[in-house]
Amino acid sequence: MATNDHVTKHTTSSNGTPLRDTTTFITGHNADAKAIYHSVKPASWQKIRETNYFNVSFTTSEMPVSMDDNKDVSTHEDVMSTGSLGLVRPNGTVCRTVDFAPDGEALMHRTKSLDYGIVVEGEIECHLDSGEVKTMKRGDVAVQRGTMHAWKNASKTEWARMVFVLQDSQPVKVGGKVLKEELGHAEGAIPASGNDQ
Repeated sequence: MATNDHVTKHTTSSNGTPLRDTTTFITGHNADAKAIYHSVKPASWQKIRETNYFNVSFTTSEMPVSMDDNKDVSTHEDVMSTGSLGLVRPNGTVCRTVDFAPDGEALMHRTKSLDYGIVVEGEIECHLDSGEVKTMKRGDVAVQRGTMHAWKNASKTEWARMVFVLQDSQPVKVGGKVLKEELGHAEGAIPASGNDQ
């Protein structure tokens, strides 16, 4: 069972940003069906270009997910060990934290997914390919529904952080056209999700 010794207490993140590091607390059950902490995991950051850092807290590979015998935890660990996770997990979900550098470039992209994006530090601009832009503040939530969009930290000095939950979806069709994943400038830096085949 986990103790407080496992809780990260840094004021600077292990990715080198001034933001607090994150820790993932995964629960489970003991043989008496009492809730316990299955594991406590520090962040493992992936640098995406010069402006973003990704940390994946958890993934699932089926919906609804089976948690019997910790199958979901084992599957998550297997997925992460491959190093091939795209933005979206086919038939599943991804919970990801993203740190945005000050004045970082906005990268226009689309995923075949329904995403909840919550601002937890700083302010983030959400740019749409129509030209519309909204500024989101701490606590604001974006619901991305298969749209072309880009995130930008417009601050010249402060880092920003968002937490995203991405859920695989049915193909989005507009005017008879099927909208597929488009990674834009992030192509090559992030593997394709492989969920729009």
